[in-house]
Amino acid sequence: MDVIVVGIIAVLIGALLCFRGYVTMRLVISLFGAFAGFMLGFGLFAGNSSGAGQVALSWLAGIVGAVLFGLLAYFSYQLAVIIGMAGIGFTLGTSVMAMVSSASSFLTLTVGVIAGVLLAILAVTTNLPAVLLVVLTALAGASVATSGVAMLVGAMTLDRLTSQGFTQIPGGIGWTVLYLALAVLGLISQLRAISGRHRSMRQQWGSSRLVAPAH
Repeated sequence: MDVIVVGIIAVLIGALLCFRGYVTMRLVISLFGAFAGFMLGFGLFAGNSSGAGQVALSWLAGIVGAVLFGLLAYFSYQLAVIIGMAGIGFTLGTSVMAMVSSASSFLTLTVGVIAGVLLAILAVTTNLPAVLLVVLTALAGASVATSGVAMLVGAMTLDRLTSQGFTQIPGGIGWTVLYLALAVLGLISQLRAISGRHRSMRQQWGSSRLVAPAH
């Protein structure tokens, strides 16, 4: 049941990040931060034991992490940049490692952490432009959504997700095709939505809303 719930959440948040990541930046970064916080909290207490007490503690830690990260990301631009971009960088780093190599979980996590730190620093120091943000959110959202689908069909376990990075694309050409298809569709959708608008990350974060304004 745990993996089904997390899989559904991953699909929903991943799809929103992939298709509306830039347009609804404040909402999406907050939800993505909450998801990252949940996976971090859940992973800290999730283990091999399946006892009711351990399961309850894992869920409680996950919920606390989700609320904390989500609220911090929503109310503070600087923290939103750090949490959101670090999460996106980590997602992309671990996803690339999963697709191109059979590296150990330690190496995969290390690459993810380095990518997350570098992207967060880049975002804070340069105020990322619209096109780059569209590319990053589409790629990261496609990865999250693909991982969610994999959990729903039993191709990925929750233990693997929490031990090797909170999103990873399973091996196999089919999963890679799904990821690339979602990423391309997300790019097209977002680029159409921002046509004629070239706001920076800070400008879009302050004015974003659920539906893109009419041109």
